[in-house]
Amino acid sequence: MAQTYIIGLDYGTESARGVLIDVETGTAVANHVHRYRHGVMTTALPNGGKLQADWALQHAPDYIEAGEALLTSLGRGRNISAIGLDFTASSPLPAKADGTPLSTLHPEEPHAYVKLWKHHAAQAWADRINAGSHDFLRRYGNRTSCEWLLAKAGEIADEAPAIWQEADRFIEAGDWLVWQLTGHEIRSKCQAGYKAHYQEVSAGDSFDGYPDNIVPGLADKLSPPEPIGRPAGGLSKRWRERTGIDGKAIIAVAVIDAHAVLPAVGATTAGTVVGALGTSACHLLLDDKLNYISGIDGAVFDGAVPGLWCYEAGQAAFGDMLAWFVRNFPQGSDEAASFAYYNQAAAILPLDAARPIALDWWNGCRTPISDPTLSGLLVGMTLRTSAVDIYNSLLESLCFGARQIIENFIAGGSAVDHVILTSGIAERNPLLMQMMSDILGQEVSVPNIAHATATGAAIHGAVAGGVVADFNAGARRFGSGSSKAYRPNTATTGVYEERYQLYRSLSSTSEITDAMHALSRYHALGK
Repeated sequence: MAQTYIIGLDYGTESARGVLIDVETGTAVANHVHRYRHGVMTTALPNGGKLQADWALQHAPDYIEAGEALLTSLGRGRNISAIGLDFTASSPLPAKADGTPLSTLHPEEPHAYVKLWKHHAAQAWADRINAGSHDFLRRYGNRTSCEWLLAKAGEIADEAPAIWQEADRFIEAGDWLVWQLTGHEIRSKCQAGYKAHYQEVSAGDSFDGYPDNIVPGLADKLSPPEPIGRPAGGLSKRWRERTGIDGKAIIAVAVIDAHAVLPAVGATTAGTVVGALGTSACHLLLDDKLNYISGIDGAVFDGAVPGLWCYEAGQAAFGDMLAWFVRNFPQGSDEAASFAYYNQAAAILPLDAARPIALDWWNGCRTPISDPTLSGLLVGMTLRTSAVDIYNSLLESLCFGARQIIENFIAGGSAVDHVILTSGIAERNPLLMQMMSDILGQEVSVPNIAHATATGAAIHGAVAGGVVADFNAGARRFGSGSSKAYRPNTATTGVYEERYQLYRSLSSTSEITDAMHALSRYHALGK
């Protein structure tokens, strides 16, 4: 019998990663990374056209180039049973009925490109939606975000009506890529539920489908989604020829990148919080009931793990805030060396209540305020403050932000029994993980698994392709088999509690947020 494999594709903010997993042994045998040709476009288009402040675009053909590179490297000449893919979201694009991205037809028009999740220029439309009284927002903390699909659709309809009229489809990039690989336009309930506010009737409310009468013409550019773990179709003949892949190669419907990680780290039961710590951080809580929790990004049933509600919240800046610091205040030949220096130096600092307090809003505040115009803050700087002190305060702020999110889950009526943190940051930064446990006041697990997100995508493929019966079986067969536990040091409780309360006070002071809003307006004018 021919050796068989599954492939997981993880499309992140800057690059795409693929992992090849042996079906029989359940182990990853190869991986490959491909950076997007045009990266994240924040100042200019590929043709040189200038972008305004708070724009973040990508070029859809870059995803095809990355997919071909990954599938060829991992799959050529191999018997591939199934392929799953995840995608950073919300990253929608306007396209023709045959899937042609409008950016390839109108390269000079910014609104024709993929609007990446960190595209914050649609805030005015988010504000307009949130000013209304909409039943569909009950499961989303009673607000939408400029990072999600509705606000971006409204922005195009307002500012580029010709592009909006020409667009036959407005589709998440993950769903679009599935379409390209299979030839079938199949949308994901994960993407639709969290990013387009798609809902099905549930106890407590009667809303059903996509929101109507919010953005003119949007309903005609969407289509009903399929549940996660379902097959979207087989890899098309054209793609088989391009990549040399053999076998069934069943493609699963897409899933959001942070959500894909759940089965890979064994998170399939209620009461589990998973923090996917990447460029930004996504905190996901699994629950067996629906609570209407304020200050979250959304709650979707069957959107991440079948049979459970999954609540989403997040921090808009996480790894990229730390990367910003070491790039601007280097202490080594490269970023890795600078991180090593700062982590080693911060690890021996005494716990000092007088050290500066930071707010982790370097890219705005996603949860619980949902305001991308807010900005980072350091309070308590003196002539004695060192660069290591500042780095340590930034680490603390990330932990304080995570604690605020978890406390918000609990205050909304959900139980939190287990906290799992995963990503390269979690694996490489034990100082941050111990600090997280100390500040949360509970044990934190970091699974021992490489390429967790791509592995989670592969599990989605395995379920869709019938390689395993369900996500629980996929988690047991292909997920992490062990984890490292970080337990709270009770000696730090008092100081961290005092500093956390200062963080909460700063984050809720209107004079501070008013000043940030004023600075944001000046920043926009300066651009």
